[in-house]
Amino acid sequence: MYLVASLAIGIIIWQIATLLFKLPAFILPGPGQVWRRFLQSLAGGQLQRHTLTTLIEVLSGLFIGGFAATSLGYLLAKSTLLEKLLSPYLVASQSLPVVAIAPLLVIWFGPGVLSKILVCSLTVFFPILINTVVGYREVPTDLRDLMRTLRASSRQTFWKLEVPAALPIYLGGLRVGATLSVIGAVVGELVGSDRGLGFLINVGRGQYDTALVFVAIFTLVLMAMVLYGLVLFIERQLLSWQSWRQEA
Repeated sequence: MYLVASLAIGIIIWQIATLLFKLPAFILPGPGQVWRRFLQSLAGGQLQRHTLTTLIEVLSGLFIGGFAATSLGYLLAKSTLLEKLLSPYLVASQSLPVVAIAPLLVIWFGPGVLSKILVCSLTVFFPILINTVVGYREVPTDLRDLMRTLRASSRQTFWKLEVPAALPIYLGGLRVGATLSVIGAVVGELVGSDRGLGFLINVGRGQYDTALVFVAIFTLVLMAMVLYGLVLFIERQLLSWQSWRQEA
């Protein structure tokens, strides 16, 4: 209800701004113009094709980057020596903006889907890595001692204690990664591609078709919101025991 009201207010303000300032359509198109351009792109199949390409890049990058970050994060959390050895490289990689790395990846791996997936993976890697390390290290020491007292194996300790205890923090990082994955894919497409929503933005910009740019941007926003909501849904399912504990 609040979301619908917020969207309605935003559209009304947008429409008033276009009427008040009387800006040309190539600078600020009205909501009606953007809606008609959306229907036109949808009818021609243009929007679906480019959205599917970006979605494949986003999901692939999120999976690859998330898997690599989770695996390495667990090893770093268990080994202080490994953390000290790799920390300078990890911090250095994070200090470089994705916009600066994307052109190199496009040059090395070509303008195809692979370079976009790699850009996306690098974008989501660091936040998921940090949350994996923090989540693992937040496991209470007394619970670890209890597992040792019960003579639990390493596998039992991992599945029965470490995973459930680290999940809240880990899933928080995954939520951030889900939204950043869209940014990573689009940055790669803006640098160099012949398909995807980033390519569609470049086309709209080059043709002064600002309504098409708005259509692509709103599609990206919707994609990020859906991914964020999906992770949030998974989080609620996996952490239902926390609400039970709070109610108790």
